[in-house]
Amino acid sequence: MSRTTPDAAARPGRRRLVTELLLVLGLSLGASAVYSVVSIVNSATRAEPIASQTTTLNRSLSERPVFDLIYQFLAIFFDLVPVALVIFLLWNAARPHLGRLGIDFARPGRDILSGLTLALVIGVPGIGLYLAGRALGMTLNVVPTALDTYWWTVPILLLSAVRASVTEEVIVVGYLFARLRDLGWGNWSIILTAALLRGSYHLYQGAPAFLGNFAMGLLFGWLYSRFGRLLPFVIAHFAIDAAIFVGYPWVASAFPSFFGQP
Repeated sequence: MSRTTPDAAARPGRRRLVTELLLVLGLSLGASAVYSVVSIVNSATRAEPIASQTTTLNRSLSERPVFDLIYQFLAIFFDLVPVALVIFLLWNAARPHLGRLGIDFARPGRDILSGLTLALVIGVPGIGLYLAGRALGMTLNVVPTALDTYWWTVPILLLSAVRASVTEEVIVVGYLFARLRDLGWGNWSIILTAALLRGSYHLYQGAPAFLGNFAMGLLFGWLYSRFGRLLPFVIAHFAIDAAIFVGYPWVASAFPSFFGQP
């Protein structure tokens, strides 16, 4: 009689793993990638050049302020449901419960410092890449949300940064690495696949956004394969998105010509 370890016995079969992967991605960032590809094709096939087109960050969802707030909050809440699903699927009975996702909360101070350092390393070149893309006519004009629209605008923007950082890093790094390893993939195959997915759902902004996020995915994937810690990436991503969602609107309104805005 053959013996199997509890972990091996509990691990889903290959076909079930593939199905699970497709379902999780179809409910989250895989769907975003498909919409992003369609969006950039739509932009590229219009009569006007890409540089003259715009895309809006965190657009309003209703003309009525109360319902805009409700819709915004509901959108954030339901976008986090796939994260809850991933946590449910990879939850360990023993501590650390989120160990398969690279989360253990054992070194919060070091994780925060590492995350902020990563944000600087990635954020500054990212601004340069966006400006270069605008100068070359390869990037859509990204229109930020005005910070003074409502009293709750900034809190909602910060919650949106939380949503983006948690969703992307938990699914694209933690979950994808865990499940593709279960399927027997090698490290670099996983790193390249995760980076390609990350770049794809940013493609709607233009080719430079794809390249920048692909490079970010390579760096995050390589670091995760070496150290196995997810929280620094969540913190770095939150810091970058908070700066974009809140800092960028202020800079864009103060120095509109610097960002190519009228």
